[in-house]
Amino acid sequence: MPNTYHIVLLPGDGIGPEVVRETRITLEALAPLYDLTFDFTNYPIGGNAIDETGSPLPDDTLAACQQADAILLGAVGGPKWADPTKSVQPEQGLLKLRKALGLYANLRPVRIFPQLTAASPLRPEILQGVDLLVVRELTGGLYFGPRQEGGEEAYDTLIYTRPEVERVVRVAARAARQRRGKLTSVDKANVLASSRLWRQTVTRLMAEAFPDVTLEHVLVDAMTMHLIRRPADFDVIVSGNMFGDIITDEAAMLAGSMGMLPSASLGDGARGLYEPIHGSAPDIAGQGVANPLATILSAAMMLRHSLGEEDAARAIESAVARALDAGYRTPDLAGVAEPDQTVEVVGTEAMGEIVRSYLAGESG
Repeated sequence: MPNTYHIVLLPGDGIGPEVVRETRITLEALAPLYDLTFDFTNYPIGGNAIDETGSPLPDDTLAACQQADAILLGAVGGPKWADPTKSVQPEQGLLKLRKALGLYANLRPVRIFPQLTAASPLRPEILQGVDLLVVRELTGGLYFGPRQEGGEEAYDTLIYTRPEVERVVRVAARAARQRRGKLTSVDKANVLASSRLWRQTVTRLMAEAFPDVTLEHVLVDAMTMHLIRRPADFDVIVSGNMFGDIITDEAAMLAGSMGMLPSASLGDGARGLYEPIHGSAPDIAGQGVANPLATILSAAMMLRHSLGEEDAARAIESAVARALDAGYRTPDLAGVAEPDQTVEVVGTEAMGEIVRSYLAGESG
């Protein structure tokens, strides 16, 4: 009997519906090759949900996500809803969803596709061997602490507890143990009390539970420099919510395009939320030129981490690599090629079709 999985799709705003559509079709093409069955349902989130219901995360959407095997998200937000004076914002839906599902660890792999080295602003010799994973704490810290705004004073509060730090570091350390055995913890312990708690907790936990994993501590300001000067030195990086937000976007640029990078948000169970790290890109929405590869690669992470379908995950990743090898590029990657390689620029749907054309050859 085929393994059946219920997947909630949250297309969201901007280019979200376009890239999620191509990913759904890709999963449907993959299913018979690996004896899988996918049950897809669509729900609103973000700006379109505000327009429909007044809420960025309607109750029906949250209830469906709580029952799903996994959730695939496109993007939220855009200039239509960007008035900071309004109390309801599209991004609140995503923050609330992560919190409600207990998704405290955001995994963002950064692997350099050799075919796209020329797209990076860094020199090729600096990029050689870059294969890192950033694990960002997702439901605590500055974004969720007590705050005040209005009048002559405003503040946000950065709070972490030992259990919050321990659980995300365990995720990062387990990942490091399965990779190259090195964990870098990023903080601001020379200034912030919360970071001193973070560093103390990380040091104790690693010594007790992961003595086989090499640990180093790096201050966040130094880390922003190291990621540009020597990114290949890092294996797994773990950090708090705000620092992790900044570091992951910086690390994304190593690959040359945010349209290539997937992410996973995980908690204690198998259920996870998977999304490309790019935004809603409203300036190109509806034009059929968005890069769907980050979302398709997010689906590969979904297959691996939530569904336990490793062979199917690798098939998607290999099909994407083969499409790039063959010289196919979306407009964000136009002009990126190895010497003597011919590049063909294609749109969103065409890139999805090209990836799917390589899937059968990856099914063994």
